[in-house]
Amino acid sequence: MSRLILFILVSVAFKAYAQQKPLPHGMVFGQKPDTTIIVAATKAQAFMGKKIRINTTIRGRVINVTKQKGGWFKLDAGGGKAISAHFKNYDVKLPTALKGRVVIIEGVAVKPVDATNGQRFGGNTAVDKDIVLQRKTVALTFEVSGLMVYK
Repeated sequence: MSRLILFILVSVAFKAYAQQKPLPHGMVFGQKPDTTIIVAATKAQAFMGKKIRINTTIRGRVINVTKQKGGWFKLDAGGGKAISAHFKNYDVKLPTALKGRVVIIEGVAVKPVDATNGQRFGGNTAVDKDIVLQRKTVALTFEVSGLMVYK
């Protein structure tokens, strides 16, 4: 009887494992991105120049999916920096299997602005300096309208 129960548990576990499908190339979340002009994630900040906000399409590797609901994730921007991205449409649900995959995203890239820069009474306390150091690891924030799995 115990062997029968063990057999049933093992077969259910294998069946559940077999149902997890890998993300195929070309799978789209949100709207399909425009792939005519694509910028590498490592060169996105330089591509923006002095502009603070720009509509663009970026290709990069996903570091991790922070939140599945709403599509919050991070892309590798090179040099220890990351592009923090989230979907414009909150109804998008990203799978955690996206980690390590190369994706193409389209949307609005925004450079982070330090409010204490150049202000006389900006309040550069020790706590503020820690917050500024944390923000320096984020190269850009990105509001995604569409994502496509590339590799």
